[in-house]
Amino acid sequence: MIPAPTYFLMTFDVGAPEVSAWLIVASLVALALAVFGARTRIVARVAAVCAWVALALSVSVFARVPATITRFDAAMQRMSAEPAAPLRAHPVVIADLFRGIHAERAMVHRDIIFASPGGVKLTMDVYQPQRRGKFPIVVQIYGGAWQRGTPSSNANFASWLASSGYVVFAVDYRHAPAWKWPAQINDVDSSLAWIRDHAAEYDGDTSRVVLIGRSAGAHLAMLAAYRPAPVHIRGVVSYYGPAFLADAYRRPPRPDPMHIRPIEDAFLGGPPSAMPERYAEASPFTYATHRVPPTLLIYGRRDHVVEAKYGSRMHDELAATGTPVAYLEIPWAEHAFDAVFNGPSSQLALYYTERFIAWAVR
Repeated sequence: MIPAPTYFLMTFDVGAPEVSAWLIVASLVALALAVFGARTRIVARVAAVCAWVALALSVSVFARVPATITRFDAAMQRMSAEPAAPLRAHPVVIADLFRGIHAERAMVHRDIIFASPGGVKLTMDVYQPQRRGKFPIVVQIYGGAWQRGTPSSNANFASWLASSGYVVFAVDYRHAPAWKWPAQINDVDSSLAWIRDHAAEYDGDTSRVVLIGRSAGAHLAMLAAYRPAPVHIRGVVSYYGPAFLADAYRRPPRPDPMHIRPIEDAFLGGPPSAMPERYAEASPFTYATHRVPPTLLIYGRRDHVVEAKYGSRMHDELAATGTPVAYLEIPWAEHAFDAVFNGPSSQLALYYTERFIAWAVR
């Protein structure tokens, strides 16, 4: 209910809605214990009130799930296909909130060097289905404010996709502030060129490629999809990706736990007032002047790093060009909501992402 004012508190802000099923159980237990002793101790009475508040807040997440699914189904109506072997039968599975999300084991090839720009060795991890065949490709780009992260980030997601019949290439790029724009997008393009030349060694089909990224990685995924690329891109999925860098700099979120302006300074080399052309070149919306690959945009309404309004605005920009685009806004979710892989937000994102990719590569 209260946005986090600091990065430390943001961990709880992100996680609380995603573990709300466990909080419901804990609140019920606490309420039962508190009510038992409420007549004799003031502490028990306070605990009972706190348990009621915690229970109400936690239940509020699931109270909004049905309406959210209805909106998402409508938004995805023309951009969704049932996978041949769907991993998610329903948008939210209650049992998975407690037991986790099961995925078959994938064959994983780690630390494959694809480029060495400026003496920096860039690697990728490849996740293959256990069976042989010719599979669509998903290129995964990690987030981390363009300053941190590795190809092994979001390994559970990559394994999950591989078990559904995709070859996942999780790629690396050089980090700010040591390396500034456009080093990052150049590295993504280098990874796509390597995939074009070597995908067949891992049973990948380069005629069916989808890009997916989170936060800074989603920003790079959109740019790679909307600009000329070494391979034909069939679709792109953006999880809370920044699309309007200059606007975000001029009007940062309130509160601003990640400190957006220093992050963009480190990435681009200064403020937009000093380098408007660079900010425009590095913003995905700049390229929404013509039809681009189909796009799925997933944002959290409570995001105080990349505000949801920018995702909605990007949807409108793309729709105006005739680009197939869907915008999904999760009401209770903060930035990086899928850090809890089996949480309600992540489950929703997985369900619709799986169907979007199946539609894009069909």
